[in-house]
Amino acid sequence: MSEISQVAAGVRHSPLDRALIAVDSALRTVWGTHVASRACPRPALEGELLSDTDRRESAALMRVNHVGEVCAQALYASQALGTSDPALRAHFEAAADEETDHLAWTEQRLRELGGRTSLLNPLWYSGAFAIGLLAARVGDKVSLGFVVETERQVEQHLHSHMSRLPPGDTASRAIVAQMRDDEAEHAESAQKAGGVPLPLPVRALMRAAAKVMTVTAHRL
Repeated sequence: MSEISQVAAGVRHSPLDRALIAVDSALRTVWGTHVASRACPRPALEGELLSDTDRRESAALMRVNHVGEVCAQALYASQALGTSDPALRAHFEAAADEETDHLAWTEQRLRELGGRTSLLNPLWYSGAFAIGLLAARVGDKVSLGFVVETERQVEQHLHSHMSRLPPGDTASRAIVAQMRDDEAEHAESAQKAGGVPLPLPVRALMRAAAKVMTVTAHRL
């Protein structure tokens, strides 16, 4: 049962319950196998057979995208844990459910490319969880603003991958394009829910941290 359904049914979790749910979410995100609720996007026309070099580059880029989804799960889990508003908690849990599709799609594409997920996924999840929890402690509007800024930066990152992916890799392009559209919707939803703009230094720091993550995950 989704968090929205639980709220509607009057179910309330204790703080310990929510902490255990967060631990379970972390374990499933980092080490579990994910199943999408939507079919994996496919291109209208199949691309050309990729060379070994292009396949390795596509796998590296999709690994980076997978790490971004691992971090998204951590952020939403920590923000759901940090808010005392049941409706906002349901909002974060619902967004995390949608992001699970992205995890499943990128994992599937990595397997098709003969690639692997990042060896540092436990580290990425832990860092993102701590940042999300900190944002949640500042306040709900700031927490939502953090979602807005994160999703906008991810949208820009995915847009850049559309030009970096090998021309013949139409399968990866289809996935990235749908992910980009979904992230834009998540940003808009968080803004409508009351997210406030973050200070420029915070946005710059987020971009710097994302840069470190993307460069490292491209290799590891």
